[in-house]
Amino acid sequence: MKYCLRCCYPANHPLGITFDSRGVCSGCLVHEEKDRIDWAEREATLRRILEGYRSTSGRGFDCVIPVSGGRDSYFIVHMAKVVMGLNPLLVTFNEEYNTKRGIRNLANLLATFDCDHITYSLDPELLKRITRATLRRAGSMYWHCLAGWLTFPVQVAVRFKIPLVVWGVHGWSDQVGMFSHLDEVEMTKKVRREHALLGMDAEDLVNEGDGISRRDVQPFVYPYDHELAAVGVRGIYLGNYVRWDSKRQHELMIRMYGYETAQQERTFNTYEDVGDLHVAGVHDYIKFLKHGYGRATDHACREIRLRRMSREEGIDLIAKYATVVPGDLRSFLQWVGLDEDAFLAGIDRFRDPRIWARNAKGVWALLDSVANHRDDDGVETARLPRIEDRCEFQITPSREPGAVEDRQFLMGRTYLNRYNQHAMTDTPFEGIYPEVRL
Repeated sequence: MKYCLRCCYPANHPLGITFDSRGVCSGCLVHEEKDRIDWAEREATLRRILEGYRSTSGRGFDCVIPVSGGRDSYFIVHMAKVVMGLNPLLVTFNEEYNTKRGIRNLANLLATFDCDHITYSLDPELLKRITRATLRRAGSMYWHCLAGWLTFPVQVAVRFKIPLVVWGVHGWSDQVGMFSHLDEVEMTKKVRREHALLGMDAEDLVNEGDGISRRDVQPFVYPYDHELAAVGVRGIYLGNYVRWDSKRQHELMIRMYGYETAQQERTFNTYEDVGDLHVAGVHDYIKFLKHGYGRATDHACREIRLRRMSREEGIDLIAKYATVVPGDLRSFLQWVGLDEDAFLAGIDRFRDPRIWARNAKGVWALLDSVANHRDDDGVETARLPRIEDRCEFQITPSREPGAVEDRQFLMGRTYLNRYNQHAMTDTPFEGIYPEVRL
């Protein structure tokens, strides 16, 4: 397997990756733009775009922003409301893999920014049927999450006639350099289907044998072209106008707004995915079983490109986390109704033969890893000078000490004030805050 000589990405990256004559990948090359672009000028461009969508009455919503209990939600809302002065409508697709920490983060976000908010929750039994189907058809237990997150905000924009949806970073460009920042690529149905949904639209899941009807998949059906055109809906990525640095942004949100972080089983990054029990667990484990690398590689490549980590440090961290079997696997299998053998046998069908093969004993084994390419010719030539001595991620105190954080929850309280600091509790409020009487 060929690996980038600057970061750690392999040639079999599912989004597609290329290498220049030095052995540097397309993701690293586009990332170099972050050090060349005039970001003050880009922010001025962003302001001009946003001004065109500001409500003329001063009472309506200026944009729709998808939010969750993890990742970049705080920073996006901060930029839109505090920095740009917009009045956003926040929307959440309830993927039902929520952690208590994520519920608390979402509640804190809503209380802190005092924005209107809409949440969409579906029948858990329907999501189980869909997840079993997408596991069988594409080896994905996360299709419904991505489909919901990338569809519901656009549906809301159409229904409420709000023409602008503000997303965070264009992840496909950030990872593999699919587009330049200056291309100002926008969110579209095609981008969503081809790059996030594994080529499967909602209508493709309709199957009597799986118990999935056309009506069942309606929540995942992207608005039709004539509906989008009638409102003029467009989706912009802030990452094209703001120098995107997830680590620094999260640390700013921790200081300013009390965003909670947590240790993750399969990566060293404690900032992202804390609202979802499975994305850095089972979902990432599946990614490893299919492609031979996981989230620790994504995070290490980012920090290497941002000059906070050496390639060698990244390789060591990747080796530490790559083969970890996540503790949430049992709870996921219990939820979805599969046994482990059937689950693994299903995933085996999607293993990339360029990186996986059965050994003489019939056991799946990696054919290569980035650890075998630590000292490849050209590494020193491709290396970026480091600008920070250490790359450390914080773990913040919990707002709910002693809470069980290793189970998924459908959804809990989604607003936070001095009377209800807890995401969920079996303790009567009178016992926590005696002044409250329910």
